[in-house]
Amino acid sequence: MKITPVILCGGSGTRLWPLSRKSYPKQFVPLVGNQTLFQSSVLRMTGGALDFAGPLVLTNSDFRFIVTEQLASIGIDPGAVLIEPEGRNTGPAVLAAALYLAKSAPEAVMLVAPSDHLIPDKAAFQAAVEAGLKAVQEGQLVTFGIAPTHPETAYGYLELSAVPDSVSQPVTLSRFVEKPDAARAAEMLAAGNFMWNAGIFLFRASDIVAAFQACAPALLEPVSKAVDGAEPDLGFLRLASDPWSRAENVSIDYAVMEKATNLSVVPFAGAWSDLGGWDAVWRETGPDETGTVTTGEAIAIDCENSLLRSDSTALELVGIGLKNVIAIAMNDAVLVADMSRAQDVKQAVSALKAKAAPQATHFPIDHRPWGWFESLVIGDRFQVKRIHVHPGASLSLQSHFHRSEHWIVVEGTAKVTVDDKVTLVSENQSIYVPLGSVHRMENPGKVPMVLIEVQTGVYLGEDDIVRYEDVYARGQGEKG
Repeated sequence: MKITPVILCGGSGTRLWPLSRKSYPKQFVPLVGNQTLFQSSVLRMTGGALDFAGPLVLTNSDFRFIVTEQLASIGIDPGAVLIEPEGRNTGPAVLAAALYLAKSAPEAVMLVAPSDHLIPDKAAFQAAVEAGLKAVQEGQLVTFGIAPTHPETAYGYLELSAVPDSVSQPVTLSRFVEKPDAARAAEMLAAGNFMWNAGIFLFRASDIVAAFQACAPALLEPVSKAVDGAEPDLGFLRLASDPWSRAENVSIDYAVMEKATNLSVVPFAGAWSDLGGWDAVWRETGPDETGTVTTGEAIAIDCENSLLRSDSTALELVGIGLKNVIAIAMNDAVLVADMSRAQDVKQAVSALKAKAAPQATHFPIDHRPWGWFESLVIGDRFQVKRIHVHPGASLSLQSHFHRSEHWIVVEGTAKVTVDDKVTLVSENQSIYVPLGSVHRMENPGKVPMVLIEVQTGVYLGEDDIVRYEDVYARGQGEKG
């Protein structure tokens, strides 16, 4: 039985700020190990004894090229990448995936999973999936419950009809339970028939569509029209924006799962974390004998139960005598918090938004389909950037109303178009782009090309771009 992984990849978390931000959220970051959470999620649903199809990914326009780049780097070809015009929560996203698959294979089996969870034991996860297939063949909607290890108050729970045995076999679901207080969480842990809700599901496309028809019929019309009206865009499929905007913003739990009567739960006793806070990252990274974790350019001296992480090679983070402290350093922001306040990091994001600080939402490195750039120095009328262009990649043919640019190549060779002139610019060479000139930068080589860009002008915003040609088919003002 072929299983289609459906990866939900459009969210943006704030509890792992400053590393996770709206412009580059935690699923694309290597938080634990060398692979990103998104890559690990996809690889978990490949190989082994089960027959997996290529993953179907749902994401947004800003992340679409990040998705394909990260998949390519691990040798995975996606089955399809559906672009959501705007975030409408997991209900419409899962329904769109089901309707898309049902067009060609109504009996297709979908394994729906978030892109930002950590499940280290791939074999155990696949064994749990295999255990749920019999229930799926009987028309059940299967969800996966995580055996709780402590009375957690940050997760919703699943109440099972019976205490599960040691084998991951489906058990009838009695009800969903909202995030409890500490006392109720302790009671549920002691009862033995409550599990954390992992937000991972297994069902046939036809069965989940039928469940939406029965439990959330109002979603069918707008989502169906969004799928039927989807348009190809390079290697992506853009859902139609007008009907999509009319779909209710609702989770699949509220829309369907809490109302359906054909639900089963497969208990999973393996390690799992949604990495919902820096305390979870500290726990999953593996503290040393003092309870301390250091990552990147970080040093701990006489510290206990603390997490010190520097994600900048130019910034040394040193902690002395710290206890129960989280310290995260990046080029443009530093977080210092008590470990017990890890869930309150989102308050920092709200405070930064209130003062219109770009660090609230924007990552210091801005990823584009051709590569990435970072701002090194920003003044009133000038800006200095480092720009990295992938081999064979090309920026759009463009012009600016308010700024001129000076490019100095420091690695590789750039093919530069300025109006009617095309020039090859090698390392230690530079070229000037006057205000208003139509220009393009390309990397014709087989190694990355890096240059330093100096912008001068009265306005230096990223929206001061007029595109004439673009191999990535981006619209005016669209960054993706």
